[in-house]
Amino acid sequence: MRLVLASRSPRRAELLTSAGYDFEVVPADIDERALDRETPAVYVRRLAREKAARVHRDHPASVVLGADTVVVIDTVMLGKPADETDAASMLCRLSGRSHEVLTGVALHTSNAQRCDVESTRVTFRELTAAEVAWYVASGEPDGKAGAYAIQGRASRFVIRIEGSYTNVVGLPIALVDHLLRGVAALTVDAPAVGTARTRAV
Repeated sequence: MRLVLASRSPRRAELLTSAGYDFEVVPADIDERALDRETPAVYVRRLAREKAARVHRDHPASVVLGADTVVVIDTVMLGKPADETDAASMLCRLSGRSHEVLTGVALHTSNAQRCDVESTRVTFRELTAAEVAWYVASGEPDGKAGAYAIQGRASRFVIRIEGSYTNVVGLPIALVDHLLRGVAALTVDAPAVGTARTRAV
């Protein structure tokens, strides 16, 4: 069965490519606003499922992978920053502290649905105002949960990671592989593995 990534995130596509998966990219457009009293884990799980289900409607013969990531500190979810001021505020909040990165991962096929949540604990060193301004000016926080990319310039801020590194980048590959193997066991044909070929829609 064909694997479809229901996300426009280039980081998720890069992670799947590096892991050797053959897949197609078909982004899912859904309302990503949190519901009242929705916990972070429930939120990312719900969005991952909704993304996978939305794309599966148009690709019923495929295995569709949906994912959603948030950064959580003091029980507050930090998504993508709205602007530079918002990005700077998020970074100041993360400075010198530990936070959780949660990613919901969902797989949807014609006869099976699987979903789980990966959690990674990340600790930042203290950041100066100049460092925050420099990082925000780089443009790297744009489109990143928590306003940072651990695989980029923000790597200099991180002093400890407890858990999956790829989860912090945007997709916990070991969890994806576990879920894919579970789905493959229920189907005749497993998702193809090899050189990735992506198609944005």
